[in-house]
Amino acid sequence: MTDSVLWALSADGVATLTLNRPEARNALNTGLAEALLAGARRAAAEAVKLVVIRANGPVFCAGADLKERKGMSEDQVRARRLKGFAAYDAIERLPMPSIAVVEGPAIGSGVEIAAACDFVVATPQASFRTPEALWGTVGATQRLSRVLGKRLAKDMMFTGRTLTAEEAREGGLVARLVAAEALEAALAEIAATIAAAPPAAMRLAKRCVDEGLERDPRGALATELMAIEESLAEGEWRKTMAGFGTRDA
Repeated sequence: MTDSVLWALSADGVATLTLNRPEARNALNTGLAEALLAGARRAAAEAVKLVVIRANGPVFCAGADLKERKGMSEDQVRARRLKGFAAYDAIERLPMPSIAVVEGPAIGSGVEIAAACDFVVATPQASFRTPEALWGTVGATQRLSRVLGKRLAKDMMFTGRTLTAEEAREGGLVARLVAAEALEAALAEIAATIAAAPPAAMRLAKRCVDEGLERDPRGALATELMAIEESLAEGEWRKTMAGFGTRDA
């Protein structure tokens, strides 16, 4: 890891990746893309229970670092874009749950990072914008349209419309909208719940949802049935069932 992305791992297995270029509004440059990819790979390799992605400073991520891009050739721009795509893909493919915590503007690449996570927790200060087409480039055309639907995603892309945190929640991009003063307590509760759950069940549930959405209903059901068989063979469920009903209400 580098200073562009800070790594922290709690005792209960929650890894936090913090975008750490506040002086550049956490704009995605080559170093940040590489560090984010490394962080996601480290989380997968260490089999953490939950990955939380958040940012230092008032801006989650201001998009691509255009200052870096000014001096680049076409090949260099292409290479940097591919590094960004690799980072988003690594986040999306994490076997364990992942959460984006957005407390300020997320623009372009920032929306990509947030949308690559399993769900987004935001404060009212958050906002979301994908103005790439207005800047003469292309980006954020795939994940966002799947989350928000193509018409709202096109509105954002064609006009530069900014979604407020509330609008993003109504559209399905934000799962939880939490007051800034209540954020840390809410995150602690979410993290504790996920960290205490059987890791294999979390992994299998995530796989079923993600793969099921890419298949027809029969294929999706087959995915879940295979996951059930894997769960039964693994046996972790027996420990949970053994303790069911024994705790105080």
